Amino acid sequence: MNMTPRAIVEYLDEYVIGQNSAKKTIALALRTRYRRMQLEKVLQDEIMPKNILMIGSTGVGKTEISRRLAKMMRVPFIKVEASKYTEVGFVGRDVESMIRDLMMTALNIVKEEFKESSKEAMYEYVLDKIVEKLLPPLPKLATDSKKADYETSKIRMRNRVLDGEMDEYLIEVNIPTASIEFNDTNMMPEMANVQESFSQIFASLNKNDRKKEIKVKEAKEMLLTEASEKLLDMEAIKKEALTRTEQGGIIFLDEIDKIAVSSKSEGRNDPSKEGVQRDLLPIVEGSAVNTKYGTINTDHILFIAAGAFHLSKPSDLIPELQGRFPLRVELESLDEEALYKILTQTKNSLLRQYHALLEVEGLQLEFDDDAIRTIASLAHIANEKSEDIGARRLHTVLEKLLEDISFDADLKSGETLTISSEFVHEKLDIVIEDDDLTRYIL
Repeated sequence: MNMTPRAIVEYLDEYVIGQNSAKKTIALALRTRYRRMQLEKVLQDEIMPKNILMIGSTGVGKTEISRRLAKMMRVPFIKVEASKYTEVGFVGRDVESMIRDLMMTALNIVKEEFKESSKEAMYEYVLDKIVEKLLPPLPKLATDSKKADYETSKIRMRNRVLDGEMDEYLIEVNIPTASIEFNDTNMMPEMANVQESFSQIFASLNKNDRKKEIKVKEAKEMLLTEASEKLLDMEAIKKEALTRTEQGGIIFLDEIDKIAVSSKSEGRNDPSKEGVQRDLLPIVEGSAVNTKYGTINTDHILFIAAGAFHLSKPSDLIPELQGRFPLRVELESLDEEALYKILTQTKNSLLRQYHALLEVEGLQLEFDDDAIRTIASLAHIANEKSEDIGARRLHTVLEKLLEDISFDADLKSGETLTISSEFVHEKLDIVIEDDDLTRYIL
């Protein structure tokens, strides 16, 4: 990824309102990774990633930043929840499985790139296969003139296949027996290899391909799979994926506060939480993790951790793990103005989504600016009166506001409906004023 810090922040601004400090810190961390890769090898090895800890209430943009980073970058990136991992010896996912997940993501990215670069060769392979099926084979003892005529016929048939003239013709193709690939990243690599060996043995016992008559149009798609297996160098793909995982991998570790052991929390006597933290230490610091595709060194993988820290504090994490996240950014709670901007300035805001959804029914939905400000105000009040769930409150408020309109949308096809501030108050004031209704409905 070769985006400047400013370009990264500008991209995130389209989807996340405010939180400039977090955006800037992440943009610099990503750019530093690019800069590092331009240096000589000796210096590269010395520059370690500066892991980031994002602290902020739920709904302020932590997860949204991670989602957008994943879409923006062509580097191995995964988002995982710290709460789903368990200490070694407990039933559940071990922390090393996140590295294996990252490797699988890298493998898929590199495989798609190789397919893209080999697209022309793969399509040539498919065309040759189809033409062979459509033309009778050339006799072995054919004369030179017959061979020349056959080549001319092949070119003519090839053009007809390309033009789609032969799409409805039936040809017989071999459908290979599907091979089973074990991608359970929670399974030890040795066990995965044993299971794959068994699957290959069973596949070899039943290796006769099935023959089936299908249309040329369908064969074009089906034979692409065969072409990718024949033409793609899987060893080169695995090697490149492993390198990218080690040198450019990013893991977004969400809900890290859930494994913090607070003196006030009910989990203070739960040894597994501290155990997960201790298991994370070598992964974050840098260690070798075995995968079915090779050993991955985690020294240069960037970790971005995030947590609300409602019931605990960053200082409740064990000191060793705190030290592995030297960069800390605190995300601000969303005020009324921020909620208004989320509704009006983000690229695919909730208002645009509802407009598009109801347009399917033929109903044009519009919002007055005063109505939007009222929605933001009532969402902010609801956050203050009950748990502050940030921008997620807008989902519940809008769903309650538009429930009846959405239900009867098909009956109002062809109409244009404008939501006013009065309509918002009429629908939501009674819910906002009653603390119990606010707590249980919004």
